[in-house]
Amino acid sequence: MSDHVAKHGDGPEVYFQYEDIDQQQESYVVGMWSFLVTEVMFFGALFLIYTLYRWKFHGTFFGAHEQLNWKMGGLNTMVLLFSSVMVAFAVHFAQKGKTNKQLVCLGVTLLCAFGFLVIKTFEYGAKFDHHLFPNHSFSYADPEHHESKSWWDEALPAALKIEKHEQEGNPKNARLFYSIYFTMTGLHGLHVIIGIIAITALMVLIKIRSPLITDYIPTELVGLYWHFVDLVWIFLYPLFYLIPR
Repeated sequence: MSDHVAKHGDGPEVYFQYEDIDQQQESYVVGMWSFLVTEVMFFGALFLIYTLYRWKFHGTFFGAHEQLNWKMGGLNTMVLLFSSVMVAFAVHFAQKGKTNKQLVCLGVTLLCAFGFLVIKTFEYGAKFDHHLFPNHSFSYADPEHHESKSWWDEALPAALKIEKHEQEGNPKNARLFYSIYFTMTGLHGLHVIIGIIAITALMVLIKIRSPLITDYIPTELVGLYWHFVDLVWIFLYPLFYLIPR
C-alpha cells in the first residue's frame, strides 16, 4: 500500500485491492449505481401499485386527486430542480479543487432540501385538517359527485348504482388512494432526509479537511443519490397532481 501512496503523492490513496486509482474510483461509482438500481426496483413496485389502482378506480382517482395542491407540488418541483443544478455545480467545483465554491453549492442544495420538507409539511397539514389521512378519522366526499342527483341517477337500476358508486365515489377506494399517496411521497420525503444527512456529513468532512475526502468522488456519489431523489419526484408530481387534469 505504501508503494501506491508514494506513487500518487498527495493524491488519493489507492487501497491494496485495486490496481490503480482509476479502478478504485470506478468501483465507487459502480457501487453507487448498483445501489440506485435497487432503489429503482423498490419504487418500481410502488409505481406498479399506483398503475393498477388508477386502472381499476379511475373515477375515484380523479375525484380524490382534486384535493391535492398542484401549486405547492409545482413549487417543490422547482426547488428540487434548482437543487440538482447546485449539486452538479458542487461536483464541478470539487473536480476543479475549488473547495469554497463547492461548499457554497452544497449549502444551497441543503437549503433547498429543507425548503422541500417545509412545503411538504404544509401540504400534509392541509390533508390532516381535512381528515384525508387514511386512519380512523378519515373522511371523504367526492367533490365531483356530492351534488344533487339527476333524473338519470334516480332511474339507474340498483346494480348499476352500486357499480357507479364503486367507480366514482367510494370512500374506501378514496382511502386507498391517499394510502398510496402518503406511502410514496412519504418514502420520497424519507429519502430527502437521508440526502440531508449525507450532504451535511460531506460538508463537515470537507470543512475539517478529513483524510476521507481526498478527491471529488465522494461529492459525485452524494450528487448521484440526490439526482435520483429529484428524479423520483419528477415522476411523482405529474402522476399524482397533473395527469388527471
